[in-house]
Amino acid sequence: MLRTLPGFGIILAGAAFAAPNPAADASGPERLTACVACHGARTSSTEGVPSLGGQQADYVVTQLFQFREKQREAAPMNDIAAGFSDDDLRAYGEAIAALPAPGWSGPPADVALKERAQAAIAKHKCVSCHGADLAGRDAIPRIRAQREEYLAAALTAYKSNTRPGYDPAMNEVAQDLKDDEIRDLAAYIATL
Repeated sequence: MLRTLPGFGIILAGAAFAAPNPAADASGPERLTACVACHGARTSSTEGVPSLGGQQADYVVTQLFQFREKQREAAPMNDIAAGFSDDDLRAYGEAIAALPAPGWSGPPADVALKERAQAAIAKHKCVSCHGADLAGRDAIPRIRAQREEYLAAALTAYKSNTRPGYDPAMNEVAQDLKDDEIRDLAAYIATL
């Protein structure tokens, strides 16, 4: 639902005339075939490609909208989303949210890393938006058990303002992140 994205309704209403996309016409699991090929059905096994399972539907809609409108550049996502209608964005968001959320299957983070990361989480107030379990809500993404290198790259891109958010919150928060905090946050959050 786009209710959490004020002002997007007018923009999306005019964007519904995009070219049809055969994958978007598919239903349920067929719709996600291309998605899970890269992102995995639960956890991505592709370096640099985020896990989508259990992601917040509103967040997925927002990201697909940004890819479709080229507000966020990431090959091949811009080409994939180019023909999506508003209904397609919502359908993909709901289907991805219904996938099982990723989970960490390796050893727990060592005590020193856990302490440093939890201190950084508290300092930067990550839980105020992403939730106490870092599973996200509404248009705020699930970051819990996300790929480590993806988290580090995303935080670095927010800090350098090369990755726009649909609002400036992450870019503003990331300005105060130190490189060692980015490494610790990514390494720890990936193990949750």
